[in-house]
Amino acid sequence: MGEVNPVIVALDVASASEAREMVARLGPAGTFYKVGLELYAAAGMEFVRELLAQGKQVFLDLKLYDIGETVKRAAAQIAAVEGIRFLTVHGHPSVMRAAVEGRGNSPLKILAVTVLTSWTGADLAIDGHSGTVAELVERRVANAHTCGVDGLICSPLEVARVREMAGPGAILVTPGVRSAGADVGDQKRVATPEEAMRNGANYLVIGRQITRAQDPAAEMRRVLAALQS
Repeated sequence: MGEVNPVIVALDVASASEAREMVARLGPAGTFYKVGLELYAAAGMEFVRELLAQGKQVFLDLKLYDIGETVKRAAAQIAAVEGIRFLTVHGHPSVMRAAVEGRGNSPLKILAVTVLTSWTGADLAIDGHSGTVAELVERRVANAHTCGVDGLICSPLEVARVREMAGPGAILVTPGVRSAGADVGDQKRVATPEEAMRNGANYLVIGRQITRAQDPAAEMRRVLAALQS
């Protein structure tokens, strides 16, 4: 791992003040943060810029899904904010192609969502999919490759197969990771950070295990020590 911290801390909070408090508590231990829909709705791009001004890396997890022109224009707006590392979109080909076109030549990386880690085969059946989660993941990985996105969001249970299909250059980010004994919350397809990294993940998204710990910085150090060992 060297100097790279592969842990992206999920700032799944309801206000900028709560997010600022968590960033302050983590201090230098927290270098990369996920801003998702809840925090973005509460604090918007202004808070994203605040994180960037502190030298933090930002993963903007908006899971864009709309008509192509709208996704293209939204991606262009996000790409114009210098410093945002990752933006997520849904894994539909028209959406992925639009996002790639919208970001243009900027360094913003587009990551496609395969299947949400809170979903199981039963959720796919409700939505009319007759195949398994693994089959849908594989289909979306293949589509992502042809659309030119930079990487994928996938469950740690599928990351080994996704790495095999996507190749060594793809950026693979895995939510749904919890250290042994940690509460899994609403995630269904989970694994430990060590398993996810061993199976091919580049980055791990970890929320409550760190942000709800009594000492978030100490918990971050514990996770990193386990990965390094």
